[in-house]
Amino acid sequence: MSTASHQIGWKTAAAIVVSNMIGTGIFTTLGFQLSDITNTYSIFLLWSIGGVLALFGAFCYAELGSHFKGNGGDFIYLKETYHPIFGYLISWISLIIGFSSPVALAALAMSKYLSVFDYSFGNGFAIAAIFLVAIALSFSLKTSSRFHNFFTFIKIAFIIVLVILGVGISNSPQIGNSLNFSDSWQNEIMLPAFATSLVFVTYSYTGWNSASYIAGEIKDVQKNLPKSLIIGTVFVTVSYILVNYIMLKHAPVNQLAGKEDVMGEAAVNMLGPAFGKIVNIFIALQLIATISGYLWVGSRLTQAFAKHTQIWKPLSSGNTKGIPVRAIFAHAVIAAIIILTGSFKEIFVYTAFILQLFASLAISTVFFLKKKDRKIFKSNAFHIFPAVFLLFSIYILYFTFIHNPKESLIGLGIIAVGIILYLIDRRLSKGS
Repeated sequence: MSTASHQIGWKTAAAIVVSNMIGTGIFTTLGFQLSDITNTYSIFLLWSIGGVLALFGAFCYAELGSHFKGNGGDFIYLKETYHPIFGYLISWISLIIGFSSPVALAALAMSKYLSVFDYSFGNGFAIAAIFLVAIALSFSLKTSSRFHNFFTFIKIAFIIVLVILGVGISNSPQIGNSLNFSDSWQNEIMLPAFATSLVFVTYSYTGWNSASYIAGEIKDVQKNLPKSLIIGTVFVTVSYILVNYIMLKHAPVNQLAGKEDVMGEAAVNMLGPAFGKIVNIFIALQLIATISGYLWVGSRLTQAFAKHTQIWKPLSSGNTKGIPVRAIFAHAVIAAIIILTGSFKEIFVYTAFILQLFASLAISTVFFLKKKDRKIFKSNAFHIFPAVFLLFSIYILYFTFIHNPKESLIGLGIIAVGIILYLIDRRLSKGS
């Protein structure tokens, strides 16, 4: 267990939740959704469902994180509840996809948003940004907290200012908007595209579980872990619905559909070219907190996992201040490789598919907690939370696999590699 001087309070834990959630997804996925779903009620319903699922998931993780003390998150839950192979696989997925892919996507989104300055900020810029953040997190917990909280403050302040401006400023009649409050939503929610749009939404909410991974670094974990998860998730849900409203209000469908930098398009319409570019800068800056959050949490999970393996054991050691520097840079290197090997949307879909699958497995472990072991929710009605989460997950995973078989198979292939590595690791352990 960490000493008091090496622990963080609920505010830093909530900042990690917010920074891991608000990032790439909200500023890029509306364009993918508008290709098929155009009714505003449908869009709001998508993001509301995502928020409810994230909150229900956060309730489950708060209970699991309070029961299974220490760092590790899903690794501990799955290993202790099912079988060590599941702990190994979730850790392998977290190393390759869970935390490295979001870092890659955030860095790519930074490049995309900064390209408004008529200069191509390409893959080289994205990779450099990742390694600069990795260096900033490599000194001490105090330095990491200050760096992370500073950029999370920028993120939260930017979101609040953006919402106030976006709601307050009238949209231009010449440009038009994407707002559509007709009855067409009743047909849209029955479309397979509604389910596949949910995979983008659930990815955008990925991070609701992040504070549970570092439960060992949180003071008074039984009180502060649920507090940070719930406050962070509710803040993000409200922010997401309002940000989507702003983008729909300030740009027509044909300007947004299929685009990645949707907020940039809406900001230029809303504030004019000069101020629109300033919004792009702030979107890029707040993505630094996203990169920081995923490298911070991912490295702790990888360190906890590496201690129990032969292949990954070198990643288990930290520096003199207890920072898992090797794990931080392992994630940075993998994120750089991901950037060099796939398109933005392809990375997005296989990442979202696999994260949804393993989040479902982790959530299912809560059914094995006895009532007397639950520390936060004593009522049997608690089981509504994991049941709803799992039903929606099955719905999302089925339609994602049907409509994006290539990306889904890439994700399943990465799991297959993990199974092979587990068997090799077990043989090495027996031989040592």
